[in-house]
Amino acid sequence: MQSSLEFVLLMLGAAVIGVVIFRYLQLPSILGYLAVGIAIGPHSTGLVSDAQSLKGLAEFGVVFLMFTVGLEFSLSQLLAMRKIVFGLGLAQVTISMAGSIILTFAIVFVLPQLGTTTWQAALALGGAWAMSSTAIVSKMLAERMELETDYGRRVIGILLFQDLAVVLLLIIVPTLAHGTGNILLIIGMALGKTAVVLVLLLFVGKKFMNKWLEIVARRNSQELFMLNLLLMTLGAAWITEQAGLSMELGAFIAGMLISETRYKNEVDVDIKSFRDVLLGLFFITIGMMLDMSLVLHYWWFVLLIIVSAFFYKFALAAWLTRLFGASRGVSLKTGLALAQAGEFSFVLVNQISGLKMMEPWIVQVTMASMVLSMLAAPFIILNADKIVMRFSANEWMQQSLELTKIASSSMALQRHVILAGFGRTGQNIATLLEEEQVPYRALDLDLERVRKAETAGANVSYADATRRESLVAAGIHRASSLIITFANIHAALRVLYYAKELAPNLPVIVRSYDDSDFDKLKEAGADEVVPEVIESSLVLTSHAFMAYGIPTKRIIQRAQAARASRYARLREYFHGETDAVPTDTDSYWRLHALRLPAGAPAIGKTVGELDLPANHVEITAVRRGTEKLTVENDLVFRENDVLVLRGTSEGIAIVEELLLK
Repeated sequence: MQSSLEFVLLMLGAAVIGVVIFRYLQLPSILGYLAVGIAIGPHSTGLVSDAQSLKGLAEFGVVFLMFTVGLEFSLSQLLAMRKIVFGLGLAQVTISMAGSIILTFAIVFVLPQLGTTTWQAALALGGAWAMSSTAIVSKMLAERMELETDYGRRVIGILLFQDLAVVLLLIIVPTLAHGTGNILLIIGMALGKTAVVLVLLLFVGKKFMNKWLEIVARRNSQELFMLNLLLMTLGAAWITEQAGLSMELGAFIAGMLISETRYKNEVDVDIKSFRDVLLGLFFITIGMMLDMSLVLHYWWFVLLIIVSAFFYKFALAAWLTRLFGASRGVSLKTGLALAQAGEFSFVLVNQISGLKMMEPWIVQVTMASMVLSMLAAPFIILNADKIVMRFSANEWMQQSLELTKIASSSMALQRHVILAGFGRTGQNIATLLEEEQVPYRALDLDLERVRKAETAGANVSYADATRRESLVAAGIHRASSLIITFANIHAALRVLYYAKELAPNLPVIVRSYDDSDFDKLKEAGADEVVPEVIESSLVLTSHAFMAYGIPTKRIIQRAQAARASRYARLREYFHGETDAVPTDTDSYWRLHALRLPAGAPAIGKTVGELDLPANHVEITAVRRGTEKLTVENDLVFRENDVLVLRGTSEGIAIVEELLLK
């Protein structure tokens, strides 16, 4: 009998060792947790004899996972990707489920010794196999900088719909298991209850959510903010559970509510540690449930399921992606990326097991097949290009011909400018370069735009600037500079990675929407980052100066001085409710106005008498009525003085405490 401390130490030690080994092998942590569960579970070494002791706590890992899925649920994102999400994603899930049902009955018919199954169980199992691993695939795409490629966008769009489909499946599966009457009526009632809960939580909860979070945030207590976050997540889960629905649905809705507030990014960072640890426990319990002796006894059945599911999911995803207009190579890579099972597959299988919809040994074999398919997934994705090249030689030959065409047209260019992207910004730059007779070569992935521009005489080619081969073909080794004209941080980082690898000394200028990714782009190798928001403020101010009558020379000097200081002063501003909360709050400086009320301890003291944390905050100005005072050590504070503070969020909070309390 293990003590509580021994049990905790065993779990932590095994988890650390397992994750370290799998990360050393550059494999996802999820697989490490599964392996740990298998190794210490009651069916192998028996170090943990009762997997149920962790089950209750581990279920909260899935709750917080669904919360983060809801947090990423964005209506604008769905509208922008609606063709992929609700077209390609919907087709993949529904057809995959239908095919899985047929495949299940076919296997039972061919192998009668497996016993019989119901269509409800086959439907639930089909939903589980329709899922793919969002955690593994998205992480690997991010590490390979492929999230913003055509292939990456299609994969993420399908995964997004799968995550949304899980919410519906978590409602339908228990209904199917317990339904004894009209199935359509029962499902309709379940969906009706879901609609009522959604209305109550989304429309009623949305009205006070932002205000409540603001009240909590004003207390400047990270502990209070975290407690409030846990309360809202688990509270919403409790509401849906009391309504006869799943806890995961409530957590998903809570995430959706917070995604509409300005605290989304801060919440995502704060909840991550809870989610990852509890989700790790969930996968450990899944591993513990696997009876390896039973799996080895039915090894042929495990192999049959893995092979059948892999080729079916691969063929279906590749065919549908091709049907929705992708090239053959992209279609095949998409199929390979989605051929494995996912973390939500285990959630659904766990639900099937709890509802006793299938024989325990079939559940064991199914889970083993899913674990092995996820173990194989990283290796398949890493070698996807090599695999696709073997089956799509014609397409790769076509791409090679396109690159050869770019290389031949760029061969004569020396000290030219490479434009990554030929949208409106890229075309404006190209026009100015042509007027100064500076040669350029532009790369763009919009085929219609490229054809029209080429017809008009522009030096643009259809190519992906985020690929190493495209940059080489465009003559990056002979270029004078590279300009990244699209304000897309993920694609820009990928271009920077290859540009600095191929031509370390090449000047690279990057366009960004604002300065939120300024430091990240600079660290990646950008020589200059041009934020649109700051540049537009400079231009607008210049026009205002001209209208006021300030000499043109003085206006130019002011703009040049602002640019020369790397926009340091312009990057600081007063934050409002519509501004996103920076994720790196420790290094991000902002402006804050503070009025000294009657009775404030700072009244009557001088600036020099206050012990301010100079490394984190400074007083840039003091306004007394309509007068703006110079900040000097002998300046005495008075009641109703307005202090303009410049510093980090933490530093400003400390100074507020010092000045007011």
